[in-house]
Amino acid sequence: MSEKGEVDLTGAKQNTGVWLVKVPKYLSQQWAKASGRGEVGKLRICKKGNQGKAEVSFTLNEELTVIEGIDAKKASVPREHPFTMQSVGGQLLAVYSENSADKIALEGVVVQRAECRPAVSESYMKLKRLQIEESSKPTRLSQQLDKAVTSNYKPVANHAYNLEYDRKKKEEGKRARVDKQQVLDMLFSAFEKHQFYNIKDLVDITKQPVSYLKEILRDIGIYNVKGTHKNTWELKPEYRHYRAEEKTDE
Repeated sequence: MSEKGEVDLTGAKQNTGVWLVKVPKYLSQQWAKASGRGEVGKLRICKKGNQGKAEVSFTLNEELTVIEGIDAKKASVPREHPFTMQSVGGQLLAVYSENSADKIALEGVVVQRAECRPAVSESYMKLKRLQIEESSKPTRLSQQLDKAVTSNYKPVANHAYNLEYDRKKKEEGKRARVDKQQVLDMLFSAFEKHQFYNIKDLVDITKQPVSYLKEILRDIGIYNVKGTHKNTWELKPEYRHYRAEEKTDE
């Protein structure tokens, strides 16, 4: 819209009446293909008797019935579309347009509402069936490869963050602490595989100082001081989540 908010009201002065018609999505898509080429179809308005209601139908041009990406023998857009006429219902509706200069213009006042529906036919049923099949296809598909992929996703002997960790370890001469959340992720991943661990194994897994690791373990784990699993750590009940195929060591 222009900065001054000006609206061209020529359409109101001419008392132009327009129809507001709801059309199927596929029909509007086919019309868009004919942009700049002129005619997209023909509208028929027939009135039966002196007081009979008007019968309205739209016939799509035959060249616009072809859908890109779909074999014409399988399905095509229906040509015949009868209108279901509706009253405006006491509402005051108007149609506006906007040009390239952001100028708003009143095209006319809505005097008739209608819904353009496809005539039920074999071609329409084929089209709907194909649309349902397309929408139900999974977005990701598994595919068996005949040979290994060598162009992408090559295995790395050692990742950059591991090299950086080793460098820090050598410089500091001791185990370098990492973010607590990273340690928690490593611990939960380990406890998904086994229920019980001694502190030495957890140190080897996380590569963290013993004191720092125990501090974190106290928040999420239980230390067994007696019984079959004496001197081992396990998760508190609220954090336990083991894989279904793995049996606990109980």
